[in-house]
Amino acid sequence: MKVAIYCRLSEEDKNKLSKEDDSESIQNQKSMLIEYAVKKDWEIFNIYSDDDYTGADRNRPAFNQLLKDAESHKFDIVLCKTQSRFTRELEIVEKYIHGLFPIWNIRFVSIVDNADTENKGNKKARQINGLINEWYLEDMSDNIKSVLTNKRHNGVHIGAFALYGYKKDPNQKGHLIIDEEASQVVREVFTLFSQGMGKSAIARYLNEKGIPNPTEYKRLHGLRYKQPITKQSTLWRYFAVADMLVNEIYIGNMVQGKYGSISYKSKKNKPIPKEQWIRVEGTHEPIIDMTLWNTVQQMIKQKAKPFSNGEIGIFAKKVKCMNCGYIMRSTKSHERRYLKCATKNACKDACIGSFISVSVLEDYVLSELKKLTEKYLNMDELEKNVVFNQKLEENIQNIETQLKDYQSRMCNCSNGIKTLYLDKVKGIITENDFIELSADLHKDKSTYEKLISELSMQLAEIEQRHNNMTSDREQLEKYLELEHLTHDIVNQLIDYISVGKRDPETKEIPIEINWKF
Repeated sequence: MKVAIYCRLSEEDKNKLSKEDDSESIQNQKSMLIEYAVKKDWEIFNIYSDDDYTGADRNRPAFNQLLKDAESHKFDIVLCKTQSRFTRELEIVEKYIHGLFPIWNIRFVSIVDNADTENKGNKKARQINGLINEWYLEDMSDNIKSVLTNKRHNGVHIGAFALYGYKKDPNQKGHLIIDEEASQVVREVFTLFSQGMGKSAIARYLNEKGIPNPTEYKRLHGLRYKQPITKQSTLWRYFAVADMLVNEIYIGNMVQGKYGSISYKSKKNKPIPKEQWIRVEGTHEPIIDMTLWNTVQQMIKQKAKPFSNGEIGIFAKKVKCMNCGYIMRSTKSHERRYLKCATKNACKDACIGSFISVSVLEDYVLSELKKLTEKYLNMDELEKNVVFNQKLEENIQNIETQLKDYQSRMCNCSNGIKTLYLDKVKGIITENDFIELSADLHKDKSTYEKLISELSMQLAEIEQRHNNMTSDREQLEKYLELEHLTHDIVNQLIDYISVGKRDPETKEIPIEINWKF
């Protein structure tokens, strides 16, 4: 039997010897697992090791290589110290340990918590471990969010990097001090704008002077700023200047909490409404004085009308250039609206540029939206109901079975506590023995109560989802009647759109829509 050993260093038990060495924790895991495999007479196929990765990270390189090799059946067994070293997500436990591994004829074994897929009797234990690990991730995420929110309210800077124009105070954690070199550029940007120079013109001016943009400035000063280096990434752009001119950090106010994570399982962030941002005044020395700041804000307010009627474009900040990845800007020619690459004119040869009519893009999006809607609505109703109800019934049955099991175990714990109490009253056991023996039962009872509560919530969510099916269909039917898009509809349905340069031969413009559903 060939065995694949998997090791992972969790963040809570880091103990680095040096940057070049594996952590001591990884070495201990390897020794333990190798010894176990040798005793079982298993042939070690490979040792997969992820150092400095959390159990919720699905992008672990060694982990993903192991899954790839498992699918190719290069080994027969996956061996770990604990199930949580493999993953802390219940979804991954079910997908691989209980789902794909049996299909691939792969056995999963973890030593410390005695998980073994060859033993069908401990499947529930593996699932409970997965659920407890899932709770651990959620609780840890909530605790971290709570700490960070408290720091933000106290005006402490918690970002990985200081805003351009500032640097982190080496003598006071969470405090910003002025970076003299970059702050001169910030002052120049504000001054030029106050003198009537436009944002695009300021970007071109800075590029022509060879001044590196904030991203490139970080790299040049040795900061580990992870972003692909391209010709465009070193240039100033319209939006970099625009964002700078309205950032209150430059007048000494700490403004944070502009984005929040979608969930503890995802690294993606979503924008937070401005009224919910955390704003603390006077936390650090300002770069821009209030007179210049107020002048600039008044000028921006007067210019902040993209269209003559004051409305926001339907694709505002939603369309990216397929070539350089930057947001395309709105422009007008002969009473028609167009979107063009914002980087095209930043400097010579910055980008080959993308260009499209707003009406053409609107027609394309409407066409694609109607295709997707019709595809769903035209699906045989019986087929949808059968598939949904099968899954619904299966989920409800599994949850109800688990609920009965946990309720039975909780009842056994309660009876055990009562029995111990009677034994104490009869003098069969001492007070100390009663306290010691009942402690574990109370702990188990509390665990089962939490499990029952969690499963009850899952049942309620499934029922709610079933009730929402009708309203979802009604919402989709509305899209079939759409003749024009609005900014709200685009924002609701679309994450972003990529537009490429027109093909000179076919005259077609490449368009890719990234839907939110």
